[in-house]
Amino acid sequence: MRPPSGWLVLAATLGVAALSGCEDAQDHINRARSLTWEKKPEAALKQYRLALDIIERDESAEARVLQARALKGAADVYYLELRDFRRAVEVYEELIRECPEAPESLDARIQLAAILHNHFHNARGAISALTGAIERNAPQSAELEYEVAKLYFELSDYQQATLEAQKVEHQYETSPWVDDAMFLEAQALGMMEGRSADAFRAMERLVGKFPDSELVPFALYEMGKLKTEAGQREAAIDLWVRALERHPDPQMVQRSIDRVRKQIIERTPAGVGRAAYAFDHVADSRPPLPHRTSLEAMGARPDEAGSESD
Repeated sequence: MRPPSGWLVLAATLGVAALSGCEDAQDHINRARSLTWEKKPEAALKQYRLALDIIERDESAEARVLQARALKGAADVYYLELRDFRRAVEVYEELIRECPEAPESLDARIQLAAILHNHFHNARGAISALTGAIERNAPQSAELEYEVAKLYFELSDYQQATLEAQKVEHQYETSPWVDDAMFLEAQALGMMEGRSADAFRAMERLVGKFPDSELVPFALYEMGKLKTEAGQREAAIDLWVRALERHPDPQMVQRSIDRVRKQIIERTPAGVGRAAYAFDHVADSRPPLPHRTSLEAMGARPDEAGSESD
């Protein structure tokens, strides 16, 4: 048998070196994870850094896998252990940039969105991160799409919030987030001028499609508010009575009912609904109104009006 040629020996040697380098990097990652569990975040970060130093000199596919793991681990330490949100953002963004298709990058986008929204009040940055996760078919895409809709609502972009909420309903029909999205859609429609009727219909669809949803009493209450705004107080009361049984704050609903009932009484003219006053020939049986002077008719008090006859 002929001995292996020089380049084959070199290739084999390089392969062993690469394998050894990856094994060393994996060892550092394992140590970092153990140190994280031991609540030693600074020591864990040093191990992740050592792993990344080794990986930087390795161009193999396995090294790219380890790079994603090391960057994700380091970012999580900054975020969850040290609460250093700025450094966490930097490392998550590096992970997404360097390993965009790695499974760790999918989680990184979701974590990044949470940090940008909750700690830097950057709703648009959070939307971008979540959209990237949705585009890569994240298992929780329906929930992420709903979160995107909520962020647009927060930005007062109610038109886009409506569109994003509708995506949940139409693209993820079996998701448990559909009723949430329908309720958010109705709220967004209600915030837009001239869309009250559309908001009511959206709430109505929610009640009809998901009668057992915990959101139904809230939808019924909001429908009642829309009816009062349209001057349909009796219809509002009917809806609120339906909401009473399951609403978590029945006293608040009852107060609304009482308030509107009082408005109905106050705005109903005296005698309306009484049969005796429905006919002209009985009208004369009512006691005569006291004579009012011209000054009284203009708003003067009776004692002031008395001077008119002097």
